[in-house]
Amino acid sequence: MPSGSDTTAEAVSGTSPDGPVPPAATDPAATGPAAEAGATAEPHRPGRARRLAALVRREAPCTGLAIGAGIALALAFPPYDLWPLSLLGVAALSLLTRGRSVRQGAWTGFAFGVPFFLILLKWLHVVGWDAVIGLSLAEALFLTLLGGALAGTSRLPAWPLWAACLWVAEEWARDRLPLGGFPWGRLAFANTGSPFTPLAALGGAPLVTFAVALVGALLAACAVILWGLRGSGTLRRAIPAFEAFGLAAALTAAGAAVPVPTKADDTVDIAVVQGNVQQAGMDFLGRPMMIVDNHATATEKLAADIKAGKAKKPDLVIWPENSSDLDPFQYPQAYDRIDEAVKSIGVPVLVGALIDHPSKKGYVFNEGIVWDPKKGPGASYTKQHPVPFGEYVPFREQLSKIITRFQRVPRDFYPGDHTGVLKIGPARLGDVICFEVAYDEIVHETVGAGARALVIQTNNATYGRTGQPEQQLAMSKLRAVEHGRAVVTAATSGISAVVAPDGTVTHQIPEFTQGVVSARIPLRDETTLADRVGAAPEWVLAIVGLLSCAAATVIGRRGRTKDEKGQQ
Repeated sequence: MPSGSDTTAEAVSGTSPDGPVPPAATDPAATGPAAEAGATAEPHRPGRARRLAALVRREAPCTGLAIGAGIALALAFPPYDLWPLSLLGVAALSLLTRGRSVRQGAWTGFAFGVPFFLILLKWLHVVGWDAVIGLSLAEALFLTLLGGALAGTSRLPAWPLWAACLWVAEEWARDRLPLGGFPWGRLAFANTGSPFTPLAALGGAPLVTFAVALVGALLAACAVILWGLRGSGTLRRAIPAFEAFGLAAALTAAGAAVPVPTKADDTVDIAVVQGNVQQAGMDFLGRPMMIVDNHATATEKLAADIKAGKAKKPDLVIWPENSSDLDPFQYPQAYDRIDEAVKSIGVPVLVGALIDHPSKKGYVFNEGIVWDPKKGPGASYTKQHPVPFGEYVPFREQLSKIITRFQRVPRDFYPGDHTGVLKIGPARLGDVICFEVAYDEIVHETVGAGARALVIQTNNATYGRTGQPEQQLAMSKLRAVEHGRAVVTAATSGISAVVAPDGTVTHQIPEFTQGVVSARIPLRDETTLADRVGAAPEWVLAIVGLLSCAAATVIGRRGRTKDEKGQQ
């Protein structure tokens, strides 16, 4: 009689002590709901239309389940924050692709991905629903590839492990392609307040994704085993299911037990100014000088409270991205208004502004500028990763003729070429602007360059009250744990917040509220293991996932060759 661990391997790999088990005994595709949805018992009908209709009928139940699973995964993310649904989503996709053909798995992945991204990215409806649909379809193509890969590797031994690696590989590709990638929707970003979050300190967001995907796939393995035993009444044969579940529970508990370093080497008193805007949406700027005046006024109110003894004077002040709606070097009234506010508070202020490119007409820099009360503007950081179609238009000349909405992006943002480590008062802070918080490499390089705390300057006024600010704040929480750094998010209209190195939000200003949050934040020099290993875990896991696909292809070809020889 085989041991419990051997039995687990047999249940996962599709073999038994007596030799290969027929597909009906091991594949949920043949014995579970997915298989019943994808059965191919229908007789052949001539004609392309009839074949297509037959295919649609066969796949409809499985497609419906995939759509539901994609919706469940979307609800794991902010603003809903139902993180356990991320495990359910992974488990469901594993079950729905297990034992299927690569083509069937790809279709299932697509049916899973489209509703997932439609719900996750619905905040883009401010730009237009066509933008929501177009980006969702493009991103769903990556999950299409994932679905096909999950199906192809589902017959390999230890398939839950390869499934988890493939999730990392899918995110690796989506974070980089095309046009610099779009990392929204990573499993890690749905788990910024779950037992898996501390794993970010060991291997960053990729390790969190791997752990979530592995636990989800192990839960799917439990379902596979238990489904195969339905009606048998044999408890002993259910031991592998309990072992898989126990491994999933152990992994979850191990994640929660990872220590997150938070001890401060020093502290600094900061004030974050949220000046607010007059309206949400594409036209949030209002009349010229309105935004910069809002932030200057809020800063002057703080200065008055300090003078009256109602508030403590900070060491530095942080304004958000685009807090000056005019280039202060081109418009003296904007320069003077900023300078007045900075002198009133008497400490350095990090100001966000769009600065005209000095030599390239039609280009602007998205900058954070250190403004000193005595010396005026000094060191600055320029956003390195402008958002395609939002901050610049690729193939502008050709696309603008087809999509006139791109004319609302009159100038292209020019990317910066260095990290945003800035000396602001007594602190050495790392400036990261808006969507850059979603990209591992930019934040990692900023901490590596010596940032003792992180500042996320952002302008989410376009997407106010859509759920997008909550999604971005979740990324700040993960970065805090990943790098062991306090993270300060300064937003024009919200959500401005202070996040401790353990990922806890300690201060917060609601959306569309003018206000100031004052806090003492820790400054840290110690780096986490995630800082030291960098992108290595992601590359290793992604390569293992791709190698599992290659192995499945080779094994499948050998099996077909053997069958052909046997028939001869």
